[in-house]
Amino acid sequence: MKEDYYEILGISKGASDAEIKKAYRKMALKYHPDKNPDDSSAEEKFKKAAEAYEVLSNADKKARYDQFGHQAFDGNGGFGGGGGMNMDDIFSQFGDIFGGGFGGGGGFSGFGGGGRQQRVVKGSNLRIRVTLSLEDVANGVEKKIKVKRKIQAPGTTYKTCSTCNGAGQVTRVTNTILGRMQTASACPTCGGAGQTIDKKPDDADAHGLKVSDETVTVKIPAGVVDGMQLKVTGKGNDAPGNGIAGDLLVAIQEEEHPTLKREGDNLHYDMYVSLPDAVLGNSKEIDTVTGKVRIKIEPGVQSGKILRLRGKGIPSINGYGKGDLLVHVNVWTPKTLSKKQKAFFESMKEDEHFEPKPESSDKSFFEKVKDMFS
Repeated sequence: MKEDYYEILGISKGASDAEIKKAYRKMALKYHPDKNPDDSSAEEKFKKAAEAYEVLSNADKKARYDQFGHQAFDGNGGFGGGGGMNMDDIFSQFGDIFGGGFGGGGGFSGFGGGGRQQRVVKGSNLRIRVTLSLEDVANGVEKKIKVKRKIQAPGTTYKTCSTCNGAGQVTRVTNTILGRMQTASACPTCGGAGQTIDKKPDDADAHGLKVSDETVTVKIPAGVVDGMQLKVTGKGNDAPGNGIAGDLLVAIQEEEHPTLKREGDNLHYDMYVSLPDAVLGNSKEIDTVTGKVRIKIEPGVQSGKILRLRGKGIPSINGYGKGDLLVHVNVWTPKTLSKKQKAFFESMKEDEHFEPKPESSDKSFFEKVKDMFS
C-alpha cells in the first residue's frame, strides 16, 4: 500500500499551501541525491517527497486525493497524479520551490554522484474542450479529434549548442549555508534544448517546427464529470532537437440532457402521472441512459413518491459500481374541468375514500430528501 502523502511530508491534512511548500523544501534539501551519493534509501525518499508535493500543491489533485486517496489516480486512463515522475519532472519543480536560479537542473549538479545530467526540453501542451452527451458519459466513448500541433519540419537538422556544449543549461557555483552549491538555469542561446538550428526548410519557424493537422483518438472512460481534464501523452507540440513532445489536455464539457438530471453518479427523472393513472395504476415508459424502460405505477401512488431504479445511473469513475435512477412521481392535477367532470368531483368531496389519510410509510418531504441523499 502506498504511503499517505501527508505523512511523507510530515504535515497535517489541513496544512496550508505555504506549509506544504516549506515541508517539501526541507525534505528536498535533506534527501537530494547530491547530498546523499549512492544512497538508494535517500533517493527513494527524495522521489516520494516530490510525488507527494506534485499532488498536494495542485488544488484539483489535492481535492481528489483528499476524497478518494491514491485510487483517485490509479488506473484512470491518464488523469494525472503523482506517480511515474522522472528526475527531470522533479527538478522542474525547483524553480517554484527555490526560486528562478534553481531551474533546469534543480539547483544541484544533477542526479547520480555529481555528474551533470542534460536537461530535457518538453514541447508546450495543447488544450481542447470536448462536449459529451449524458449517454457518452454513462457508457464511455472514443472520440477522434482534429488538432493543429507543431511538429519538427522534415529536413530540419540541428547542431550542438556552443554555449552549453549540449547540456541545455549553464551552471554557477555559490556559497550557501549548506556549503558550496551548484545552481543551473536554461541556456540563453538554445533555450535549454542543447542544440541550435543547423538547416531548416523555408516553411519551418525559428525552432525548426511547423504546424500540422493531426487526428488524435481520445478514449474517454465512463463516469467522467464536467470540468475533468484528461491527458493524451505526447500529442502536444514537439520540442526542438531531441526534446520530448508536450501533451494534449482534454477538458470535459457535459451537455444538459432534456429529461435526465445528473447528481454525482445518480440520475433524476420527473415522471408526471395523470389523476386517473394515479388512482387506478398504470405503466409508463421513461428515459434512461441505456434506452427507454417501462415502469409500473401502483394504484394509489402519491405525488412526491420516489421510485429508485438501482444501477441505472452513471458508473463511478473510480470503479465503485453504478449510481441509481431516481424517478420522482408528480401527480398532474387538471386546471380546467367539464361540467360532468366537475360534478363528479363535487360529489366526491364528502366521500371517505378521498379524505387524506397518510400512513406511516408515506414519508414527509424532508424525509424523502434525506433518503435520497443517503
